[in-house]
Parts: sequence; structure tokens; C-alpha cells
Amino acid sequence: MPTETPRTVRALRGATTLDVDDEPHMVERVSTLLTEMLDRNQVDHDDLVSIVFTATDDIHSAFPALAARRMGLGDVPLLCARELEIDGATPRCVRVLMHLMTSRSRSEMRHVYLESARGLRDDLPE
Repeated sequence: MPTETPRTVRALRGATTLDVDDEPHMVERVSTLLTEMLDRNQVDHDDLVSIVFTATDDIHSAFPALAARRMGLGDVPLLCARELEIDGATPRCVRVLMHLMTSRSRSEMRHVYLESARGLRDDLPE
């Protein structure tokens, strides 16, 4: 009888950027990012532990967690925070740290960077 690989808590990273600071645009971009993170890593809703969002100081139109709630993830603990304001940082950037239960190893996790955020972590596999 095959043994099941034990599940553990892992963290998944992602980021995207906005062309404009506009609520519908943010919801679209963040929804796309979250969908890619879930799909690429075969994560089910019930696998999610929590999601932390950060946004750069130039985003004021909406909380990034709004996109998650609109996707049906409102029962997952969601937290938004301000990203550090660093000279030369990627503008209008939303970053995500997703905690989940999985049997995947750390090296099997597929982090997702979209739009102008692609260059933030070019050392990670797609």
C-alpha cells in the first residue's frame, strides 16, 4: 500500500504591477495573479491557510484583498500591508505571500511574477 506524502505548510510568493491606480484594474491584475498562483501549484481553496498582500505607497484605489474576496476567498484570513518605500523600487506593485498546506517540496513550488514584476525574482523557475 503506497504511503501518502505528508502535508506541511509552505509559502508561495507572487507579485504583479498595475498600469494605473484604479480599483477595477487592481482587482483584475490581482485576481489574475492569485489564479496563476493557485493553478500553477494545484492549490485547492481548502489548502489555503492565509494570504498576506503588500502594496507600494503609490496604490490608493483599493485593498488588494478585495480581489481575493471577489474570487470567493473571503473565508481565508487575508491581510494587507504597506510595502517599504525604497528608491528605485518597482512602482504600483502588489506582492503576495500565500501560506498553504501541500505535499510538494519547497523546490516544487512555482512562484508567480507577472507584468513588470517579472524582473523582481528572475532566479526562480516559472
